[in-house]
Amino acid sequence: MHLGCGEGADAIWLAQHGWTVTAVDVSAVALERAEAHAADAGLQERIVWLQRNFGSWHPEKGFDLVSSQFLHSPLLPWRDSLASAAAAVAPGGALLVVGHHPEGLTPWSGHADMKDKFFTPEDLIDALTSGPGTWRINVADSRERAVTSPDGQHATTIDSVLRATRSSSPK
Repeated sequence: MHLGCGEGADAIWLAQHGWTVTAVDVSAVALERAEAHAADAGLQERIVWLQRNFGSWHPEKGFDLVSSQFLHSPLLPWRDSLASAAAAVAPGGALLVVGHHPEGLTPWSGHADMKDKFFTPEDLIDALTSGPGTWRINVADSRERAVTSPDGQHATTIDSVLRATRSSSPK
């Protein structure tokens, strides 16, 4: 499952690499565009698109992989989206979370006053391991990458990356 799939690029990539994907987003417009992109790639049979509110939606089954890439919402605290993602992972399944590190925001992002919307790898570990279930942390890292603004300005940003494997389900 891919949470916060937006216009579907990551869901399509997973489908191209053999996964059957459930792609979830709150935006009907984004899902409409994503579905069109999947059809253009001939992958519409490998992806199920769902419009859901992550704060209240709980899937009926667990997934082998739950992925959340840059799911930063002003309406949903990151801890809540992480809890929703973690709850959707089946025992033995993997959780992959990538997002902006609060100390690695670009000068042009306009988010300097919203650092509480972002997380460090340590924040992710603390929130995940204090919740239900048992997890093995496979990767918890900060990764730098070069980025260019729309007007050509160059900077380095930092991403927080977590990959964890669910050892047991919540009781």
